[in-house]
Amino acid sequence: MKLFSREQIENLAKFKSNSILTTSFYLNTSKNRQTKKEIDLSLKNLINTNKALVEKMELSKENKESLAQDLEKIQKFCARNLNGYTHVGLAIFSCAKKNFWQEFNLVDSPKNTIIFDQNPYVRPLSAFLGEYHRTCTLIIDRKEAKWYDIYMGEITLLEHLKGDVPSKVREGGWEGYESKRIERHIASRLHAFFSDAAKLTFDLYNKNKFDWLFLGCSDEHASEFEPLLHPYLKKRLKGRIKAKPGDSPDRVLKESLNLKQQLKKQEKIEIVRRFISELEKGGLAASGLKNTLRKLNTGEAQTLLVTRHFSKPGRICPRCNLLYLDELRCVSCQRKTEKVVDIIDEAVEAAIEKGSRVEHINPPSDLRKFGNIGVLLRYKT
Repeated sequence: MKLFSREQIENLAKFKSNSILTTSFYLNTSKNRQTKKEIDLSLKNLINTNKALVEKMELSKENKESLAQDLEKIQKFCARNLNGYTHVGLAIFSCAKKNFWQEFNLVDSPKNTIIFDQNPYVRPLSAFLGEYHRTCTLIIDRKEAKWYDIYMGEITLLEHLKGDVPSKVREGGWEGYESKRIERHIASRLHAFFSDAAKLTFDLYNKNKFDWLFLGCSDEHASEFEPLLHPYLKKRLKGRIKAKPGDSPDRVLKESLNLKQQLKKQEKIEIVRRFISELEKGGLAASGLKNTLRKLNTGEAQTLLVTRHFSKPGRICPRCNLLYLDELRCVSCQRKTEKVVDIIDEAVEAAIEKGSRVEHINPPSDLRKFGNIGVLLRYKT
């Protein structure tokens, strides 16, 4: 199954194996910088290392048997499927004793790792998905319009509209009133075509709910077309690309991805700046791991910011699911908390479950000065 939506991660994060640990497996399967033999060797080392780790872990017999079965199933799956595998990353989540199995084909290469924890380790999936916005790219001129859906590096033609706008009159013989009448007629037809295109763009937004809108057209046509867009679309119009309706989808994709990369980089810079600004004025922000976990527990967090690959062990209440760095008992129910391998992953899951936005910030960034983690708040208590 291909990873393509936040809903998939939300559903995965809901799985709780309780007393039986879940195995989360990530493998870099990209053949750009490694051979098939190197991928197989990485897989073998990863499985064998974790088989030995399971034997040394202080777990119940049932838990050890389940984890051993997970590793065996993962190894057999890879043996059957990796030979002709075309994706650059693979993620598998398994809990044999609970008959749970889920695999995802990834469009980005993950770090080779296996995590044993009470629930699936979804943080890498969240980081991958956070890099992608569903984008509608509209290429339009006076004769033709094409709409493309662009998501996770793939492009699909959504709609194609042809107009009947006459060409501009360039010959002699049209003078005075008649010449102006023809110009008004052409302008009216062009306006009607652009209005139809703007309406269709809004219809496509309602159907596909894209995040961004890119426009490919001349400066002259942009000034005529953009005012016709619905206010919702004007907010999503993020930039222009150099493309014409007759250009190949590959060219449209390349131009769109270049613009996306620029926008994502700027977006990350801006959200860190906003976070720091709120902190400095004592506004709607909190920094550091303890403060961040506290705000996630109270539901105040609107956006979680975390440095990519930042990791810390922590604790979680098995009853309330509240997150802690080192508290041995839950402050809410006084139940004994349990250790977790990566409290950052639990924080990402908690943010997703509560509808908070998650931003994975690539290092180096100024977020490091504030403990590599923080939150922008909905409100402040």
